[in-house]
Amino acid sequence: MGGSVCVIVPSVGNHVELGITIDGLLAQTYSNLDIVVVGPDSDEGRRVSEAKGVKYIDDEGSRTRADACNVALRETESELVFFTDDDVIVPVDWVEKLVRWFDRDDVAGVGGPNFAPPDESTLWQRVIDVTFCSAIFTAGTNYGKVGTEELEEVHQLPGVNSAYRRSALEDVGGFDDGAIGAEDVLLDHRLRISGHKLWTDRESVIWHRRRNLSRVRKQISNYGLVRTLASERYRELHHFTHTLVALFPPIVLLAFGFFIWGASNGGMAWPEFWDIRVSTVPIGFPRAGVHTLPTLIVLYNIIAWYGAAKGNSPSKDMLTIFLSPIVTFTLHWNYGMGVLRGRWRRLSGRSGLQIDDRSR
Repeated sequence: MGGSVCVIVPSVGNHVELGITIDGLLAQTYSNLDIVVVGPDSDEGRRVSEAKGVKYIDDEGSRTRADACNVALRETESELVFFTDDDVIVPVDWVEKLVRWFDRDDVAGVGGPNFAPPDESTLWQRVIDVTFCSAIFTAGTNYGKVGTEELEEVHQLPGVNSAYRRSALEDVGGFDDGAIGAEDVLLDHRLRISGHKLWTDRESVIWHRRRNLSRVRKQISNYGLVRTLASERYRELHHFTHTLVALFPPIVLLAFGFFIWGASNGGMAWPEFWDIRVSTVPIGFPRAGVHTLPTLIVLYNIIAWYGAAKGNSPSKDMLTIFLSPIVTFTLHWNYGMGVLRGRWRRLSGRSGLQIDDRSR
């Protein structure tokens, strides 16, 4: 296509990694390219951007990523608009690979997979990437999703690796005001119901640094919350899997409670714990209570290991796969709690602004 391209990078309080992202964008093989960073006026990102010759746009006090991106959209004029984050390592041909697909009239937006850079990630960041890319537990998400064909139609694009026709973005009015955490989900949903098609290119990988485990807990909890609030606005965004994840924390608590009750009522045969003969311990609710919890733990770990092993993460090895159930449990617990918080806010009539997981 060879059209004009603008890459928008929203940034808040991350000027060191932002500099690496800008360096990758400045080295792109595609020439008709502008780079724009949008963030708070006083952020250190302004100094880093301007020192590298990149335009920095004041986000006008935006409280969310969506609002900051809308400001940048108003201040730019390119035919194609790319989005990425301030904590990525950008391959030199990233823009060129995605631009080529806009020769097709049916491509309104296109993106690609994102993985943690194995050589520049801590052990737990690599474990998080392996878990995010699980073929089972996180199969419905965009993390590490790789299509089976060169170009494959999808329902949504990852905000860290996405490109759109400006005309399509203008057609739907840009991002939803105040949306965060699910801003890419909402945008892509409105594009699709307006008749636009989105695609993924399995070869257009971008390297995205994962957060540490404590920040991932907060991030994932926020995702559960905002996805629930988003599904209030767009009912079609609610899936059965969200209900299942919402049930995860109560099921865990019930399993532990059932175990304690069973052990307190004669359900445990120690040291012959796994001796299930009726002559040892009668079959009954106390026995079931004692054995339900460890049985669920074993099954959960097996499924987590299998999903991690079958996933697409380049960080897969014996250690990261072995540790993946820890992160899997963390993700399910915190996402589930986020969904429950969102439902409580909806029931209490206090949905409010969707909360950012970065300080602004």
